[in-house]
Amino acid sequence: MTKPVFSTILIYALALAAAAFALQWLEYRYFLKNMPTEIYIALLATLFVSLGIWVGYRLTSKQISGPFERNDPALKSLGISDRELEVLEALAQGQSNKEIARTLGISPNTIKTHVAHLFEKLAVDRRVLAIEKAKSLRLIP
Repeated sequence: MTKPVFSTILIYALALAAAAFALQWLEYRYFLKNMPTEIYIALLATLFVSLGIWVGYRLTSKQISGPFERNDPALKSLGISDRELEVLEALAQGQSNKEIARTLGISPNTIKTHVAHLFEKLAVDRRVLAIEKAKSLRLIP
């Protein structure tokens, strides 16, 4: 277990132990008798929802901020040409083969060839997978 996860679990356990101690200290039977059960349940639910939101916020990763920097060494090692990169960026924008061909001024068959080469170089078999892999390698924004 990693240190951040362990410390989060420890904090969660200490918070629960403190809540149990507080209920004992307040003599929860007296508290329960004087307040309707619905209020008691609502207070406990609010406590657990707040605790869950806090733990979820602590465990989720933060977005990397800053300008996009293309991973040029990965482009070179995969052998992706400048034209193939243009086609990949157009694919990421959701353009069809015909739209890409019109934009770049080449035939749709050439686009099919570029897409096939991209699939081979990225070791994928679908457009969506190619886009996901290219984004994870930081080839496209």
